[in-house]
Amino acid sequence: MSATAVGPTGARAAGPLAGLRPYVPWIGLAVRLGLAFVWAYAGWEKALDPDQAAYAVRGYDVLPDGLVDPVGYALPYLELGLALLLVLGLGTRLVASLSALLLLVFIAGIAQAWARGLAIDCGCFGGGGPVEPDKTAYLEEILRDCGFLLLAIWLIAFPRTRLSADAWLFPEEPPYAEDFEDEDEDDEDADEDEAHTDADEYRGDANRNPGTRELKGPEIT
Repeated sequence: MSATAVGPTGARAAGPLAGLRPYVPWIGLAVRLGLAFVWAYAGWEKALDPDQAAYAVRGYDVLPDGLVDPVGYALPYLELGLALLLVLGLGTRLVASLSALLLLVFIAGIAQAWARGLAIDCGCFGGGGPVEPDKTAYLEEILRDCGFLLLAIWLIAFPRTRLSADAWLFPEEPPYAEDFEDEDEDDEDADEDEAHTDADEYRGDANRNPGTRELKGPEIT
């Protein structure tokens, strides 16, 4: 039996994730506001020049001509809407899922432009459209969007954050991801098993140690 695994009451030491429990909602707050800033900045820059945003969409050479302008004009407001919801912390998991989907679309668009030999700027933060071949930065743009995607994935896994509308509207819901709930259940089961094991070992020690119980010799008549 490991002395470090079981305390005086038979409780198992906390798992490695348990130590993160108090910090997860605060980490989530930082991630949520960080992703909100990304969408706010991207959407604001596009909204300032919607014609340029549509021009950037056209540069990917993917959408039919009839969809280029509607997508280009609507995209900035979609990004601003995602930013607002993230700042409020309202529907965080759903908003993070939509963010992840949009980022995957961006990554796929950049990758197909790279694979097809197009020379464009992604227009992710304003600008965009055809550029000189030596001015492309496809790898950097994909890696950057992958970083943003990791933020969205964190919020999908851990949507309960501090200072959020979700926590205010639904205070009865647990603030941590299901992973932590499953870990707690496993810890409780393990604690019960180890408590029974400790009791069995104690009884076994008592039976083997003559100093812990009174031994009676044969009666002399």
